[in-house]
Amino acid sequence: MIQPKRVTSGPKQHFFGYYDKAQWDFSDRWLLGCAADVAGRQPSPNDVLTLGMIDTQSSDGFMPFASTKAWCWQQGCMLQWLPGSDAEVIYNDRIGDRFVSIIRNVQTGEWRILPRPVYSVSPDGRYAVSLNFSRLDWARPGYGYAGITDWRADVDAPSDDGVFVMDLATGKHHLVISLYEMRALETDCSMLGVHHWVNHLLFNPSGTRFVYLHRWFSEDTGGFATQLCTANADGSDMFVSQLSRSSHFIWEDDTTILIWGADRGVPGYYRLQDKTDAKERIGENVLVRDGHCTVSPDKRWLLTDEYPDATNRRALLLYDLKEDYRVDIAHLQNDPSLTGPLRCDLHPRFNRQGDQVCIDSVHEGARQMYCFDVSAVVQ
Repeated sequence: MIQPKRVTSGPKQHFFGYYDKAQWDFSDRWLLGCAADVAGRQPSPNDVLTLGMIDTQSSDGFMPFASTKAWCWQQGCMLQWLPGSDAEVIYNDRIGDRFVSIIRNVQTGEWRILPRPVYSVSPDGRYAVSLNFSRLDWARPGYGYAGITDWRADVDAPSDDGVFVMDLATGKHHLVISLYEMRALETDCSMLGVHHWVNHLLFNPSGTRFVYLHRWFSEDTGGFATQLCTANADGSDMFVSQLSRSSHFIWEDDTTILIWGADRGVPGYYRLQDKTDAKERIGENVLVRDGHCTVSPDKRWLLTDEYPDATNRRALLLYDLKEDYRVDIAHLQNDPSLTGPLRCDLHPRFNRQGDQVCIDSVHEGARQMYCFDVSAVVQ
């Protein structure tokens, strides 16, 4: 096990959010994070989240540079370094009756507003995919934002809502795949007569395609059903995976997706080839629980966490993709009172070099950020 270093402290709750966003700058010195005044409840429309940085080479603590009213516990406000820049970040906010995104220079304080919120930014920093965060808020509590009513809440699969693409230079945006088009595929009879939405969008490394989860309420289970889909950046050439269940994923390269899912009812981590039904199980004997996975910069290691085990502890681990073995970094106590949208998943994030890992955790009683030096493992 590796001893964690806590990089934030109370009285505020500190966290970053999701596992697939760039938290570290290119120098691996500056670490992005968020600070909340509330704890133990869902954010209200008036709760403000403070955004800031931590200098990992000093003890200056959390240094605020902005705030937002568009956030959730699971994914924060999509705060991340803008690709190609060590000075600009992008994040979501609420202005009046609309959700927007903001690009801010953390050195000069200059900022500009874009007309749509972002979900995933292309690796070249030119485009972002977006969705309706109001619809996501009621369909999947903990992932959307409070404060704005979904304008199509009474429509089960709107033709004017779905996945949008926005040019980050001009702000021009358009719908590329509608919820109506997704339902029209009708790969499952349970899609009919229920509400649909999208979640978890992510560009591939070259920005030519993106992956997303198409979800709909399931009358059979009382929960929701999911199918994994990919498409070109303009929404064309859509492909639907044949996995029987899809959860967290990451692109390993431009055509390969690593995902926790189920193949004909058998859960595990799988390596999928985009636009085909080809798949292979990985880590069959050592990767046994769902988690939030990323791949190291050298593509050798899978970094992931696990949901709490029978002892209410969360595992943080590395898996060698070449040699098929697992190294546990830590087992951290979970707070059982934080359930559903309030839970604190570790959401592990590599630095740019691939020798440091940052997580969000409540194992010391409050939601704070911690770093691990994994150089001895990955080297």
